[in-house]
Order: sequence, then structure tokens, then C-alpha cells
Amino acid sequence: MSAQRKPRPQLIRTKLPMPCQEPADRVQNFDEVPYGYNEAEAVFEAQRCLKCKNQPCVSGCPVEVPIRDFITLVKERKFLEAAALIKTKNSLPAVTGRVCPQESQCEAKCVMGRRHQPVAIGNLERFVADYARDHGEEVPELPNSTGKTVAIVGAGPAGLTCAGDLALMGHEVTIYEALHAPGGVLIYGIPEFRLPKNIVKYEIDFLKKIGVKINLNFIVGSNKTVDELLAEFDAVFIGSGAGAPRFLNIPGINLVNVYSANEYLTRVNLLKGYKFPEYKTPVKRGKTVMIIGAGNVAMDSARTAKRLGAEHSIIVYRRSKKECPARQEEIHHADEEDIEFRFLTNPIRIIGDELGRVKAVECLQYELGEPDETGRAKPIPIPGSEHLVECEVVVIAVGNDPNPTIPRTTPDLEVSRWGTIVTERSTGKTSKDKVYAGGDIATGAATVIAAMGAGKVAAKDIHKQIMGIEDEKAVEPA
Repeated sequence: MSAQRKPRPQLIRTKLPMPCQEPADRVQNFDEVPYGYNEAEAVFEAQRCLKCKNQPCVSGCPVEVPIRDFITLVKERKFLEAAALIKTKNSLPAVTGRVCPQESQCEAKCVMGRRHQPVAIGNLERFVADYARDHGEEVPELPNSTGKTVAIVGAGPAGLTCAGDLALMGHEVTIYEALHAPGGVLIYGIPEFRLPKNIVKYEIDFLKKIGVKINLNFIVGSNKTVDELLAEFDAVFIGSGAGAPRFLNIPGINLVNVYSANEYLTRVNLLKGYKFPEYKTPVKRGKTVMIIGAGNVAMDSARTAKRLGAEHSIIVYRRSKKECPARQEEIHHADEEDIEFRFLTNPIRIIGDELGRVKAVECLQYELGEPDETGRAKPIPIPGSEHLVECEVVVIAVGNDPNPTIPRTTPDLEVSRWGTIVTERSTGKTSKDKVYAGGDIATGAATVIAAMGAGKVAAKDIHKQIMGIEDEKAVEPA
């Protein structure tokens, strides 16, 4: 008689939703919207993982987190071990668990997602990182110092990741940051309700515990040049980001209460303008606020305006909802919060009052034609469709350009026609010896996790170069 087969566990087809604040409540505060999983919810969701042998989800992760293995540890309730495993690849898991576009990366590759909903990898990563923070995770044992030194320009996602990996390899790492707080876009760009600042601070403090030094209020290209850093350090990594806002070439762009999204979000997030007058950073609180653009930054701006008291927070986008570059989760949250979307619409003129303050925007309706060079349907203006939208504040969220300070002060650094630093994608090397670059300064504005991936790539090659390693051995953090 043949042995009786064990019954197969029941397949859970849908991911467990993360509990959130109710929309009517959350628009009244800047507290984080999702509450996160509790232990039981995390274990329940982890049980959906099929433990695939070839782990296709890892191929979708720019920093190659061992997803199957950390989820297995969650199933076994070994939460601290899971956090330690993640941090062998990802220096900022509490951040990426909140803002990474998992739906187009790791979860897009999940085998469960072929017929059902993918495993909620991002939610589990967030849970594990938060659990470790709340339960006293240990600092990893560090290798002996190599005696080699590396300067990192910029304390954003790329710079922090590169710094963390190099520190775990035994190098002395110093970050130079232009602002008065480290974190880059994590601290000045992403709102508190999406990424609490205490989360960012904790992750950065963890890097300090493994030996990373951070110098603030230091502008490389002004206080010191890249060449001056090279005289002191064995290598330099540039992760200065894309902090130069783009504006529209339309009349009225210089009127009072027209903000770039960078300025608007920096005033609110980093300088705590939402607590004015407790903090001395004023932000115009309009009854009607128009946000131009439909990426994640536009969603952040529109949702921020709502929390600042706007009765009407309007997103204007010249294509349809289908073409929105923002994450689906952010669009969904904006919908829930009564953000108004006006698709197939674009501004052609901002109109001011007698004191030069915004009072209305003239817009034009569009229709979609054949795909353009981006592969998206080309917006075509409809003649005679001009109309006015009354508003008091306009926020321009149509993208950013690379910070020009370092390219301008480093003459022998090759720069593209878009102002990005030219690098070898597989190493992060620039045209200048011992100088590497990664993140938005090399690619233009992209995602947090993409910048972190570039930081990891560069850290590996920096280690090889300064240690004189010719092959691929010994290039992983301890």
C-alpha cells in the first residue's frame, strides 16, 4: 500500500490588506496613513510565499534582497533574524518597505502573481524593519579596518546605501551633505504621512553605529571641490541627486504663490511649515490648490495641500489616468482623500491679481493621439477648449533636473546633455579616476530603490579598486 500523501496547504489567493487610517480622519493630520501589519498578520501573509527555488522576485529587486529566505524567517516568527538578513543587502528596509514601487519590481516577478495576487513583499519588509527597530536589533559585527577612506557626496538614498556597504567592508566613510539634516529626498521630499521622519532618522543613526560619519551644511563644489576631496580620500562617490526643479514655459510662472514641488514639500516636510507659527516657515494655505503633474511628487503635493486645509486640491495632467506615472497605491490614496483629478488638461497661462498673486489658471483640453517617443499616447490640444480654473496656489510637479554644482566645478567630469554625470552602469565609474556616481545625479529623477541599487553597485567596485582586487571575490559587505 503506497504511503498516503500529505494534504497540500490551502492556497491564499489574495494578499492581506494593510490597515490604514480612515480617509476622513487622515486628511486632518500628518500621521502615517498605513498602520502596518501586526505579528499575526505578518505571519499569515508570509505563509502565502511558495518558496520558489529560482526566486524570480529577487531579480526584480534592485538591491537583491533575499526575499524568499527573509519571508521564511517571518513564517517561523524569527523577526530579528529576518531583519538582519535583509540588512545584508538593504541598508534602509523601513524606508523601502514604505516607498518602494514593489508592484512593478519584486512583486511583479512573484510567481503567486501569475494567477492570483502576489505576496505583499513590501508590507513584510516594512513589518520586519519596524519590529527590529522596536525590539533592539543588534549592530552587526564589523570587520577590521582596511585603513582606506571614501568620501560620499550627498546623504540621500544612493549615498547612504553606498556608505553603509563600504562601512560593512571595513572602510572609513565620510558623508558630506549640503542640507542641515541627512536623508536627501527621504527627509525633504516625501511627506510625513508616507514616510515618518523618525523612521529615516533611525535608519541613519544605525549607519552611524557602524561607523559612517556625516558632515552637514557642507556643499561639495563650494566648501571643497571633488579634486580637494580626492587629495584626502582614496575614492569619492557622488550621490548629489536631482534637486533642481523644472518649471513650465508659460506666462505667469513667476507670480506670488507659484511653487515648485521641491520648495513646497521642503517647506512643509523638512522645515515643518505645517506647524506654522510654531515653526517659522510660512506656507500659503489656499482654498483651492492646483498641482500640475501626475507623478508621485504631484500626489504628495496634492495630499499635503489637503492636509493644510485646501477645500479643493486639484491635479491637472495632460494625459489620462492610465498614463499617470505615480504608483497605483498613491493614486488610490489620493482618490480616497477626495483629490480632484482633471485629466487631458494642461495649463497655458497663470493669471494674477493686482498684487501679483495667483487668482486663476487658464487651461486647455487635450485628446490622445498616437504614441510618442516615450511610448505613451501623445496629448493633442483641442482648439477652442480654453477655460479658467480659479485657485490661490499653484504647485509645479513636472520633474527635476540633476544638481549642477558638482559638474560645474569638476571640469574633467563627463556630463550628458541632460546634465547627468556619465557613468558605467555596471560599476558606477565616471570619466574621472577614483570618482564614482549613482542615483538621480547619474540617471535623472528616478525611484529611491533604483538610487540605492546604484549605491550598492558603486560600493562593490570602489572596494575592488581601493583594495586592488582583480576578480569578483570579497566584494560583498560582511
